[in-house]
Amino acid sequence: MPHTAYIGVGSNLGIPEANCRRAMDFLHAPPEVRIARRSRLYRTRPVGKLDQGWFVNAAVEIATSLPPAALLDRLLSIEKRLGRVRRVKWGPRVIDLDLLFYDRLILKTADLEIPHPCAAERRFVLAPLFEIAPAYRHPRLHKSIAELLTSAPGPQDDVRTLSTTGSSRT
Repeated sequence: MPHTAYIGVGSNLGIPEANCRRAMDFLHAPPEVRIARRSRLYRTRPVGKLDQGWFVNAAVEIATSLPPAALLDRLLSIEKRLGRVRRVKWGPRVIDLDLLFYDRLILKTADLEIPHPCAAERRFVLAPLFEIAPAYRHPRLHKSIAELLTSAPGPQDDVRTLSTTGSSRT
C-alpha cells in the first residue's frame, strides 16, 4: 500500500530555482517514489541565520512504498548528489530536503522526527504546502495546513510566489 508523504524543498546557493527543480526530478523514482503534486516555487526570507541570501522553497506530495527511514536516506542521498555540505546550522545550502509529514505518523528516533518539529511555525513550509494540501491535518496539532498558515508567526511578505504557473500533478 502506498504511503503519502510531504517533502519540503529549499535552496539559496548556486541557482536555487534549478537546484529545487533538479531535487524534485531526482526524488521521482518509480516504483518506490512517485510525485503526486508539486507546489510553485517561492522566494522566502531566511530563518535562524539571517545574514544570507533569500531561499527558494517548494513542497512536494509523494506516494511512496518506502518506510520513513528509507525515505530519509533517499532524501539525504539526493542532497549529497546535488553537493550539499552541512557546515552551519540554518546556513546557506545548495539543497535542503525535509521529510515534513508521512501519512499521519508521529515518530521520534535519534535520526528522524515526524512530523517535522518546526513545520507548523514556518511560513516557508506552510505556504507551499497550503498550495498542494490545504486540508491536510497536522497529526499532533490537529489543525489543517490552512489553519496553521493563518496563525504562523512572521510577516506574510517573508514568503513570495516566484513561479507563475500553478501547482501540478505529476
